[in-house]
Amino acid sequence: MICNLLPTELFAVVMFFAVIAIVQVSALVVLLRAYCRIRAGERIKSIVCPVGWLCLAMAAMGILCFLYAVFIEPFELETTWTIVRSPKLNDASAPIRLVHISDIHSDPFVRVEEKLPLEIEKLKPDLIVFTGDACNSANSLPIFRRCISRIASIAPTFVVNGNHDSRRGRDLDLYGGTGATILACQTKTQVVKNVQLSVSGVGVDSETCMPEVLQVLPESNFNIFLYHYPSVAEMVSKYNVDLFCAGHVHGGQVRMPWYGAIVTRSETGKKYEFGLYSVEKMYLYVSRGIGMVGDFVPRVRFLCKPEIALLELVSEHADTRR
Repeated sequence: MICNLLPTELFAVVMFFAVIAIVQVSALVVLLRAYCRIRAGERIKSIVCPVGWLCLAMAAMGILCFLYAVFIEPFELETTWTIVRSPKLNDASAPIRLVHISDIHSDPFVRVEEKLPLEIEKLKPDLIVFTGDACNSANSLPIFRRCISRIASIAPTFVVNGNHDSRRGRDLDLYGGTGATILACQTKTQVVKNVQLSVSGVGVDSETCMPEVLQVLPESNFNIFLYHYPSVAEMVSKYNVDLFCAGHVHGGQVRMPWYGAIVTRSETGKKYEFGLYSVEKMYLYVSRGIGMVGDFVPRVRFLCKPEIALLELVSEHADTRR
């Protein structure tokens, strides 16, 4: 999978690991030299120079960051709140609360699947959407199904298949009997707080139906489109879509201060990392996702907490102060 990275991402990965290797090797050299000096009977004060101490401090910080990325951050859910304005929504109507989650990537052990439904329930959503990638393996299917069943009992829940679902998980029954509605080249209509909503979805590897689905969206409805990859945003924006919800990118999963995602695994690179974007007259929301994937084990999240996105759909002139 490393070979499939964009050139800029491959360069970033190489530089990232090169810096880590240099710091750790330098710290090891400092420790070996200090050990030799101690064996030679030198005074403690002259064993390590200031630059050596700096190398040791940076190496220790790197180890602590790694432990945090493995054992702490992947277990911490973060709820984000975003306002989405539209002229199709009535000034007098209450905000429509849409919860968007993506990329649960359940493993054979419980990570956040037990508390995820509890946190979503606190938000009192009118609608819930999940933009794909349910499990990392067949062994994790019971954990995912229990989680999505509890989520679907909170509010109407619509889902689409991600690349993991349509390929590795194509033989798994992900949603049968869970209460979630899978959208496979389909559009469902919902009336929420006197607003007519259309929720459409296309699964990965079923893209040939996408134009057909998008062409018939009612112009008067607030139209929500679900698809796993955000890279098709420009094409989708040519149709009557008001809000496009996507995932896949995981916010990069590992982010660096001031730089952001090191790797996105997206055709558009860092253009759509996570959060809300305006594409023509359409809004695009890219979720940071819940779970993790990666070429290395253990998998990590760093400066990119699992996200529950609360999108409040309001009129153009609504007062959204809290």
